[in-house]
Amino acid sequence: MLHGVRGYGLLLSLSFLLSISLLLFAVPAHAQLGNSGSIEGVVKDQSGASVPGAKVEITNPVSHFHREATTDNDGNFRFTNVPFNPYHLVVTAPGFGSITQDVDVRSTVPVNLPVALKVGSAASTTVTVEANGGDLIENESTFHTDVDQGLIDRLPLESQSSSVTSLVTLVSPGVAADSNGNMHGLGDHAQNSFSVDGQQITDQTSKVFSNQIPADSIQSLEVISGAPPAEFGDKTSLVIKVTTKSGLGVTKPTGTIYSSYGSFGTVNAGFDLAYGNQKWGNFISANGLRSGRFLDPPEFTAIHDKGNQENIFDRIDYQISQKDTLHGNFQYTRSWFQTPNTFDNLAQFNGNPAGSTDERSKIGTFNIAPVWTRLISSSAVFTLGAFVRRDQYNYYPSPNPLADFGPINAETIAQDRNLTNAGLRSDISYVKGIHNIKAGATYQHTFLNENDSLGIVDPNLLPTTTNPDGTNCFEATTGVAQPGSPCATLLPFDLTRPGGALFAFRGHADVKEISLYVQDTITKNNWSFNLGIRGDMYRGLSSANQAEPRLGIAYNIKPSNTVLRISYARTLETPFNENLIISSRGCNVDVIAALIPCVPASAPAGFRNEFHAGLQQAFGKYLVVDAEYIWKYTHNAFDFSILGNTPVTFPIVWHNSKIPGWLLRASVPNFHGFSALVVMSSVAARYFPPQVGGLGVTVGQSGSVFRIDHDEKFNQTTHLQYQPWSRGPWLGFNWRYDSGLVAGAVPFATDTTTPVDLTVLTADQQLQAGIFCGNQFPTLTSPLTSCAPSQLGATRVSIPAAGTENDDHNPPRVAPRHLFDLAVGHDNLFHGDRYKWSLRFTVVNLTNQEVLYNFLSTFSGTHFVSPRSESVELGFHF
Repeated sequence: MLHGVRGYGLLLSLSFLLSISLLLFAVPAHAQLGNSGSIEGVVKDQSGASVPGAKVEITNPVSHFHREATTDNDGNFRFTNVPFNPYHLVVTAPGFGSITQDVDVRSTVPVNLPVALKVGSAASTTVTVEANGGDLIENESTFHTDVDQGLIDRLPLESQSSSVTSLVTLVSPGVAADSNGNMHGLGDHAQNSFSVDGQQITDQTSKVFSNQIPADSIQSLEVISGAPPAEFGDKTSLVIKVTTKSGLGVTKPTGTIYSSYGSFGTVNAGFDLAYGNQKWGNFISANGLRSGRFLDPPEFTAIHDKGNQENIFDRIDYQISQKDTLHGNFQYTRSWFQTPNTFDNLAQFNGNPAGSTDERSKIGTFNIAPVWTRLISSSAVFTLGAFVRRDQYNYYPSPNPLADFGPINAETIAQDRNLTNAGLRSDISYVKGIHNIKAGATYQHTFLNENDSLGIVDPNLLPTTTNPDGTNCFEATTGVAQPGSPCATLLPFDLTRPGGALFAFRGHADVKEISLYVQDTITKNNWSFNLGIRGDMYRGLSSANQAEPRLGIAYNIKPSNTVLRISYARTLETPFNENLIISSRGCNVDVIAALIPCVPASAPAGFRNEFHAGLQQAFGKYLVVDAEYIWKYTHNAFDFSILGNTPVTFPIVWHNSKIPGWLLRASVPNFHGFSALVVMSSVAARYFPPQVGGLGVTVGQSGSVFRIDHDEKFNQTTHLQYQPWSRGPWLGFNWRYDSGLVAGAVPFATDTTTPVDLTVLTADQQLQAGIFCGNQFPTLTSPLTSCAPSQLGATRVSIPAAGTENDDHNPPRVAPRHLFDLAVGHDNLFHGDRYKWSLRFTVVNLTNQEVLYNFLSTFSGTHFVSPRSESVELGFHF
């Protein structure tokens, strides 16, 4: 133990020395935040005189990123906040011939370009630059997807309150769509992280856990699906690098005011404003949302599903001197929403004298992240940042706790939980010759507080509770519990019996982590090597140290416009922080242990070895295809389970998991106003018992391998976009196909003769799944009780044929679904120059399919995809 403490102190010292010792010999330049760089230079003529008023453009043909600037009186130009990518740069000026060259932005170190124009004819100053096949590919070893504002603004999205994760689900291959903005990247349960301007956020961001960064604040995204570089750790199945909008260099106030109205009484209104000059800039956005279908409900018709959300985001950039710049990101988001009911939760159907269930939640999130950047030399940039992020989550039971009783609720619960993540990060970037080096350190401290109040509301729970030997421990007629039994432990907290009161669980924990890394991208001729090493020291409710090598190799076959790549990563898999205390310490609490099976151990950290192999191929100048094969082996693989039948979900750990799969993305750059993006994937999520951490679950305890409930055989998204002329209307169209996640407790036939017992499902659950028996269908008041195997079927779940069910190779699944979305709009209705009006009409689930995301999922229950919904948005731009 003493050795671990000394090692921890040594890493702290190294982190401090790395942050301080690099501040030497600065030169004039402008550094950028962690996910973006800058391009600057001087335009001169052949005599060396400056050329003012020259037009400078940069463009990426795949992401459609485009920016323009005009040189000042001294011929200077500058582009800031440029996402890491290759670009075309074109310079034109009256009386001169145009200059075109390629620029690669891969670091916060500024790219400095001297440009010399030659005298030419006036005709040559108008240039249209088109990409060729070589411009569509990147000689990189890491598979990733770039998304710019042009796609973000025109992609029809199902969820407005979780629009960022909805966007990532549609545009990045390997992502299984789930309800309420949750997404499962590459076979893992929500093992995703966001890097917002260099600040890594690894906590969950679905709208039942936290509030996401508002989409209004995002300039561009890069979604890393390949082996993560050494700078990224913890949750790395998907790394979403976010570059936020900035007001730096925006010399005229520029922004948007908008409002929309749509189905379910959904109202959304907001504004954004960017303004500054060459030394300072500010970008601010704010919006508010109200909807009658805030969460994805367990019924096709939303019942008790109102919610609202308010966002404010502010980014400040200030150049203190020619070598020092301050940046600051500030965000606050509040959401309040009801927990959607099923028909089983309504008094008119369940006969509960306490009334219908009325549970609600409130989440408050704030984030503050100041950053200082300093130019050490023309080749090196130093960054020092701090951050503090807090999620405050409150869950409120029904005013009458007994109203919470239902088929999926045997307990009522109130929760007051908060998670505060604070820390420091520092890095240095050095670019010289064939090397692009980055080294850094991060220290973070997460404060966890969980306050839960729980009571039993099911009068039949105690009579059905047994001793470890299987004997009953409660006599219902007398109300007497056997001394020393689980029933005796639970009886004081049974609200259905005299004297019952709420049980209080209180917990606090500190999670500390130090990370050090160094990486180098070496580019030599057609080769690209990405070499890195990362070290993590994790100290939470469990402890772990891990050295994590990273390696990637790419080779560009230029004659055929082909890039071949392979990569490897070793990663430390840390426990989820949400409800981690009750998951890790619940076995030590008699009441919790009596409600749910226990594994008497804190959730241990895991480790992963992952391998990737892929290629990128351009076909002419209008199509590029990117394909990847992945294989991930994880020892101590994380998932989520649920406390009894409450809404409290918590992390658990399985012995190991094996996740193989393939990904494919095809892009059509702009071709006469038409562009297309197709992503598809097949990823298997195979988990192996026993459970080695967290509270118990019922799935997979038999000892055989099983498919986790976010396993999906195949999914694909096709997005088509068309704008016949640049100042005209546009159209965006989505087709999403999902083969279906693994379902929960679906009844199936074990052989061809034994009738299937359907009483394991309530009438409402049978209706949710679309269960039928021949020509017999259930109603809310008349459930089916049994069915011959040859007659059993379902419309919303896929039931294995009699005798063929296998938890690994043929589990029950949600039925396949095809969803179509459409957006039509005009960005400049009245053809204004300074002031513009926009109008947009969006339809989600165009064919109004009644389909499920999941059914009785161990993690989240049952949820329907949104019915057909329409919205109209009017915007004013200046």
